[in-house]
Amino acid sequence: MNGIVAKQLVFAVLDTDGDGVISRHDYFTRIDRLAVATRRGEEDPMVVRARAAGERAWAVMDADGDGRMTEDEYLAWVGVEAFDTICSPALGALFDLADTDGDGTVDRSEFVVLRTALGNPAGNAEAAFDALDTDGDGRVGRHDYLMSIRTHIAGEHSPAGAVLYATATAA
Repeated sequence: MNGIVAKQLVFAVLDTDGDGVISRHDYFTRIDRLAVATRRGEEDPMVVRARAAGERAWAVMDADGDGRMTEDEYLAWVGVEAFDTICSPALGALFDLADTDGDGTVDRSEFVVLRTALGNPAGNAEAAFDALDTDGDGRVGRHDYLMSIRTHIAGEHSPAGAVLYATATAA
């Protein structure tokens, strides 16, 4: 998959209301959904950490401060460098929020909760988990998870990214 198409598919998932822009609400609703799904309150340290990481990411993503990011703005901004410096810490904080026992890995159910809260269909999340659980131990580590998304954003072959975003354009 080429890098532009990979980024467009991610954009479609981030645009939670399908209006053609990623708004602040679109971006933060994902954190809200994950907090509810993991039964963590607003004061939970992991929720506070995820929100802080989200605020840092959004401040850079919404460089002009208009509260929205168009697809053109997103495509011009997102890439490996942006992933490494901005997206990875925010996505890592969300992974940690889903990692209910704090062991640095998620099992299948935690992964599905994470990815459905982020906007992926449950079936895509299940298939992505299978692609990431290469040793069959029923766990996916934080590093492997983040690298699969990084690889997808870079337009390189990412089996997990390919299935996570398979129906993004159909949504």
